[in-house]
Amino acid sequence: GSPYQPAIESLESHPEKQFYNVSKLGGAKYDTLPYSIRVLFESSVRNCDGFLVKETDAMNILDWKTKQNHVEVPFCPARVVLQDFTGIPAMVDFAAMREAVRNAGGDPVKVNPACPTDLTVDHSLQIDFSKCAIQNAPNPGGGEQKPLARLSPLKPPLRKPPPCRGHSGCRGSCGTGEAGRSLGPFSAQIENTPILCPFHLQPVPEPETVLKNQEMEFGRNRERLQFFKWSSKVFENISIIPPEIGTAHQVNLEYLSRVVFDVKDFLHPDSVVGTDSHTTMVNGLGILGWGVGGIETEAVMLGMPLTLTLPEVVGCELTGTVSPFATSIDIVLSITKHLRQADVAGKFVEFFGSGVSQLSVADRTTIANMCPEYGAILSFFPVDNVTLKHLKHAGFDKVKLKVTEAYLKAVKLFRNDESSSREPEYSQVVQVSLSSIIPYVSGPKRSQDRVSVNNMKSDFQACLNEKSGVKGFQIAAEKQNDIVPVQYEGNEYKLSHGCVVIAAVISCTNNCNPSVMLAAGLLAKKAVEAGLMVKPYIRTSLSPGSGMVTHYLSSSGVLPYLSKLGFEVVGYGCSTCVGNTAPLPEAIRNAIKQGDIIACGVLSGTKNFEGRLCDCVRANYLASPPLVVAYAIAGTVQIDFDTEPLGTGFNGKNIYLRDIWPTRQELHTVEEECVISSMFKELKEKIEKGNKRWNLLEAPESTLFPWDLKSTYIRCPSFFGQLTKEAVPPQAVENAHVLLFLGDSVTTDHISPAGSIARSSAAAKYLTSKGLTPREFNSYGARRGNDAVMTRGTFANIKLLNKFIGKPAPKTIHFPSGQTLDVFEAAELYQKEGIPVIILAGKKYGLGSSRDWAAKGPFLLGVKAVLAESYEKVHRSQLIGIGIAPLQFRPGENPSTLGLTGRERFSISFPSDLSPRMMLDIKTSTGKVFSVIALFENNMEITLYKNGGSLNFVARRFL
Repeated sequence: GSPYQPAIESLESHPEKQFYNVSKLGGAKYDTLPYSIRVLFESSVRNCDGFLVKETDAMNILDWKTKQNHVEVPFCPARVVLQDFTGIPAMVDFAAMREAVRNAGGDPVKVNPACPTDLTVDHSLQIDFSKCAIQNAPNPGGGEQKPLARLSPLKPPLRKPPPCRGHSGCRGSCGTGEAGRSLGPFSAQIENTPILCPFHLQPVPEPETVLKNQEMEFGRNRERLQFFKWSSKVFENISIIPPEIGTAHQVNLEYLSRVVFDVKDFLHPDSVVGTDSHTTMVNGLGILGWGVGGIETEAVMLGMPLTLTLPEVVGCELTGTVSPFATSIDIVLSITKHLRQADVAGKFVEFFGSGVSQLSVADRTTIANMCPEYGAILSFFPVDNVTLKHLKHAGFDKVKLKVTEAYLKAVKLFRNDESSSREPEYSQVVQVSLSSIIPYVSGPKRSQDRVSVNNMKSDFQACLNEKSGVKGFQIAAEKQNDIVPVQYEGNEYKLSHGCVVIAAVISCTNNCNPSVMLAAGLLAKKAVEAGLMVKPYIRTSLSPGSGMVTHYLSSSGVLPYLSKLGFEVVGYGCSTCVGNTAPLPEAIRNAIKQGDIIACGVLSGTKNFEGRLCDCVRANYLASPPLVVAYAIAGTVQIDFDTEPLGTGFNGKNIYLRDIWPTRQELHTVEEECVISSMFKELKEKIEKGNKRWNLLEAPESTLFPWDLKSTYIRCPSFFGQLTKEAVPPQAVENAHVLLFLGDSVTTDHISPAGSIARSSAAAKYLTSKGLTPREFNSYGARRGNDAVMTRGTFANIKLLNKFIGKPAPKTIHFPSGQTLDVFEAAELYQKEGIPVIILAGKKYGLGSSRDWAAKGPFLLGVKAVLAESYEKVHRSQLIGIGIAPLQFRPGENPSTLGLTGRERFSISFPSDLSPRMMLDIKTSTGKVFSVIALFENNMEITLYKNGGSLNFVARRFL
């Protein structure tokens, strides 16, 4: 048990609930800690067992002020989120562990994930909203804008994306090479981020999900879905959001959030890691969480802590009040821009200050979700009154809310708005003044030319004067006040420079925060109620984009008001934003041409737009949805909203924009009370009902999984070998051959490629032998649940440079026979002959994103040790986690200084008193002896290694 038992107390208001009172334990030091670090501290106190988590770890976290960046600390997240098929390898390992435990005489029913694990199997991943906002919004919040092209992906896409047939309005046209470019910095973080289609910013489906027909998709994935269904029935701690629930992914993540865990009346904060690139979104709800690779998530499911360097925490202070005309998108983008300019890479960001309570939970989760854009590990918003109000609407019951609030206040994890409350001390503070965020529009010709709404009138005037070019229209001074009368539907109207003839509210860019569309709706409602109208010749349209936006608009009751102003829904998909608005009425077109009038289009969404809407509309502005409605009512862009009315309402009263603009308060109230509560109600019903196909899907209910020997997707892997009750002391490696002799910077992608399966590869031969055609091979990523494919895919990268071969090829030499073979075939021969193998490598072995198979693959090839000049940190710990010894040459030594050719045979023995960074002797068959460092950093790693890796270590606990 924890040495901190004495710190357990009962909650005053609910004495049956108990918790670790960490604020008493930590005293004055605790009060100055950032909230996010307090969560780490609570976790270390609660999980302290003297082995995986030690007392010194908890004390290091408490001394965060002096120890940040200097120590590694363990963290045991409260739960894990697996997305889609990243969940397969982890679940397959648990199924195999049940088998091994039974064979060793234990009780397989005891084998379950150590922490709650949520699996979202819905691969209709909805819009990746951060990309959306960043790429298409004009640049609010002032300051220089960097051209977006520089957000280049950190690694090129592995394959040309398949044609995207995933959404209406796009006929497979967006499988252009463009797709890879919109990945942005996400790609390096998470293995399974979908590639986004550049036109719709919808994920381009993986080859396996392109099939439009869900029946076929269900059939094709049946094996994996059945396996998931079996998992959800037989394992404790696993819950599954079945496929086709069809709500936005963010909502699923929020639905799963606990905020405070209550396990058998014991309370602790919620925290999460996941393989899902959106995981960081939950920090907006006051839940600490970030994305990690497959092997780390699996370790957490096995009950092992994650290790992280105690991070710096940058405090982001929000001050001032938001300008009434600034929308959520303006605020979100302005804050993320400030953070991009501050150096927050690899740090935690935490928000404080009087301005925080002006942000709705939707704003917070959007900012938190965008943290890969500015490089932070996470952006934390401690729970406050805004969060509690939101949770009430999201379906938390009264008792749970009361307990949540009382607990968070007791352990000082609740943020108070009162200025009297002491702010934590941060590593550095970045200030963002909300008052400086003013609404902008972009135009009239290029989206990068930004005009603040207050200057719109004078700026348009300047454009008329300026020489023809990127901004100017070169209209002679005497013609600038021309007016052209026009007859339309029996009435006479006057057209002049700056008149609005097209107004399109498109949510293409604004799914990132549907509240902006809601703002347009509320503005329309107030305009109609005040008696304002839109002139009938203006081409107005409304295209809501995702189902989520429609939900916002319909559940809040604003649609009828929008349509009264002429903004009728024109259907989904991005049809309207690609320039196919209905042509302007002929009378209007002729009048514009005749009078050489500079007419305007105002739209919310889509980029390059000069002349795209209609050749006679020469000025186009991008604006937020509510401003589009405002300019449509005004009928011109030549207006100063502060001093000039939009029009006259009932009884000829002048109505100004400020009279009908919805306040942030109104918006948040409608958003929380109508929209969010109905959204969660609906989701809850859907999840409880499940969907028909999922409910009908048959799955076994046996304690052990009945492996299908014919399956090419799911196989029982051989990580457990002969599991014995006691760990066997590490075996000496006798007369090992070198399987591969590699150079510097070998990446995880060299070791375990994730892309398509080459036809000449060992994996292809295996799949062909199972009766599959190349079209059915699918990718290595899709077959992660089949160790036979993944082992054959290990070192199958055509760019692999093995010094034995001398040119890039996934080949090596099998020394006993002298043949050049595929790496897998050589390893297989060595295993048949009972010869162990090792790998020789240079500096930075195992760079790149963490891939579980980059360690599992070599282990199944029979690799006993890697001997390298240096390692990527994460990969080194993954090798130990699977049972491979990471050995390091002494500083200044490497194969060439030691005169090694790699053709020798190597013998290494491990003493029983193995200790961290111990020197070991290696003897070669040529009589050479040299020392290397056993690269174990602590006793826990040595225990894991002696147990044959973490899987076996955990399995023994069940014996």
